Amino acid sequence: MQKLFLLFITLLIAHSNLYSQQEISSKNTKTEFSVLFIGNSLTFTNSLPQLVAENAKLKGIEVHTELIALPNYSIEDHWNDGKAQVLISNKKYDFVILQQGPSSQSNGRKMLIKYGKKYSKLCKLNESKLCYFMVWPSLSYYHTFDNVIKNYKDAASINNSILLPVGEIWKDYVDSTEENDYYSSDGFHPSVKGSQIAAKVIVEHLFQE
Repeated sequence: MQKLFLLFITLLIAHSNLYSQQEISSKNTKTEFSVLFIGNSLTFTNSLPQLVAENAKLKGIEVHTELIALPNYSIEDHWNDGKAQVLISNKKYDFVILQQGPSSQSNGRKMLIKYGKKYSKLCKLNESKLCYFMVWPSLSYYHTFDNVIKNYKDAASINNSILLPVGEIWKDYVDSTEENDYYSSDGFHPSVKGSQIAAKVIVEHLFQE
């Protein structure tokens, strides 16, 4: 009787371990994701969400995107409009990506942190992962770039979110090459090349192996 009992326990443990391994494997092999972008013209210029989907497809990953983006909008403006909350609450997004202006000054920093916290709580309630899309300053305010990087990094860390360090990669490129071709002719919005790099960085950090 004791031998049968021990055999039963052994089989139960083996089955449990196999199920756990299958569950982990299933999570690791997921290849289809939904992403909500919340931002302004730095996101909708050159159709960045579409570029992200195309870049991910090269890695065998299917990304379905939705976009809420209006000119000169901050994440506070979007929160006050309320559309973002409705979408996050009613749809199952794997990732919610926030983007606002460079936010190098103290008021921009406070907004990234304060409203990021609101989005973070909502995302957790709906099993989504919040991400910060770090952007870049205009060429005329290039000297503020270090503050842009710091404020986005701090906001992502404080709100336990994923950092998409596009701005950091952007600065490394400009500093090392002395080329400004990531910028469009207005010296602020991204060129096609700049948006393509942004998409590449976003995909690399969303789907790290």
